[in-house]
Amino acid sequence: MDLFSSAEIGHKIPKEQYDKEAPEVREQLLEAQLSAVEMGKFATLIVIGGVDGAGKGETMNTLLEWMDPRHVQTFAIEAATEEEQERPMMWRYWRALPPKGKTGLFFGSWYTAPIVDRVLKKIDGEDFEKRMQDITRFERMLFDEGVLVIKFWFHLSKSAQKKRLESLQKDPKERWRVTPEDWKRFKIYDRFRGISDRALRVSSTAHAPWTVVEGGDSRFRNLTVARAVLEAIKGRIATKGEPPPDFQPAVPLPAVDRLNVLRTLDLSQKISEPKYDKLIDKYQRELALLTRKPRFRELSVVSVFEGSDAAGKGGAIRRLTRALDLRMYRVIPIAAPTDEERAQPYLWRFWRHLPRRGKIAIFDRSWYGRVLVERVEGFTSEADWMRGYGEINDFEADLAHHGIVVVKYWLQISKEEQLKRFKARQAITFKRFKITEEDWRNRKKWDDYEQAVADMVDRTGSRYAPWTLVEANDKLHARVKVLETFVERLETALK
Repeated sequence: MDLFSSAEIGHKIPKEQYDKEAPEVREQLLEAQLSAVEMGKFATLIVIGGVDGAGKGETMNTLLEWMDPRHVQTFAIEAATEEEQERPMMWRYWRALPPKGKTGLFFGSWYTAPIVDRVLKKIDGEDFEKRMQDITRFERMLFDEGVLVIKFWFHLSKSAQKKRLESLQKDPKERWRVTPEDWKRFKIYDRFRGISDRALRVSSTAHAPWTVVEGGDSRFRNLTVARAVLEAIKGRIATKGEPPPDFQPAVPLPAVDRLNVLRTLDLSQKISEPKYDKLIDKYQRELALLTRKPRFRELSVVSVFEGSDAAGKGGAIRRLTRALDLRMYRVIPIAAPTDEERAQPYLWRFWRHLPRRGKIAIFDRSWYGRVLVERVEGFTSEADWMRGYGEINDFEADLAHHGIVVVKYWLQISKEEQLKRFKARQAITFKRFKITEEDWRNRKKWDDYEQAVADMVDRTGSRYAPWTLVEANDKLHARVKVLETFVERLETALK
């Protein structure tokens, strides 16, 4: 027996009962929605999937009618656009996530492509299982970020689906709903059913469970979904917008060796100006040629620049971009999150900046703020920054799997060199903007930041997104090493 057998009983609700109960549910649902809006502590994400002809669109329209549409964002899954195809699969969904207080209504979702691709044998079973695991981790991350995830799968038996499609096709007003593609899928109904059953089994979790809804009767459908949404929102309001405590994210075990990789760096490395000029010219020329190769148009690059305050990230970035066509790259400076960004899951602000193929995104500071400044300054809980390592690794794995070259730098200077540069910035008028009170405060926590960086490198360095540690006491040496590494990574990717 599969998950759908219980949704083939033939549930129906008489019109008289529906007319009595629907207004009450509608009133309560609207009240709960507006309470969530006023609270502004969590976003609600409603996912509607299922077989063709099961009434997904009709029930979705009912929800929109019963809720305040000003606070609902709808997203209907269609074939990916060229712009979407040039980014990782999840990019289109990250961009559509609702902010806190709002509701996102997904007609179809991140499940659509894996299920269809497996049914049509575009991917094998191993790849399908991996994509289901990726989705489960994504939904767990949303839950940990406070998003209320509610998932419905609308089901019809094979005979009921055939009857439904034929009925719609005969009705001149509804005929447009049935396409040749619907009938093609009907012919492989059994395969769709088996693979959908597997998808739901592995992705129905305590934090994002599936509700299978029998789709034959519109009144039953509407009330079942509305009541489930109502109870889920009321439940989250009851916990003051926080995820249930039983499902708080687990904290990974800390590293036991407590080794500090930064202290192994030889910060005395220097190069002469004549050698610097020669090498900078060499690597900038090589980089310019690499990015003009036809093969480069099939790739994209995400480069991350992190480092100690005053370590010379800006100077290194400028030497890199001087070799690039201005239309080819964007430098994205990362500061404290805006109100818009705080209303979304943490990684949202970075997903939306991912480049198209043939483009380069350079992040001046990045998603590593969660395990650095937020950790050290206590801006987030220990549970949140500890789970941040896994979320970052998953994010970078998604990038690499899509063909994005991930190049990460940590620029390190000594505490003495930092003090020297701080004083120099204060003395030069046009450099004073670079030094703030926050920089001085951070300096007092040098040891804490140093350990946080060591943990970060240990936990997030990978084969597909390795860290390059740059000895930056000598700015000339640092700039050359950054360019040389960038060229090497790009050469490898273009082979």
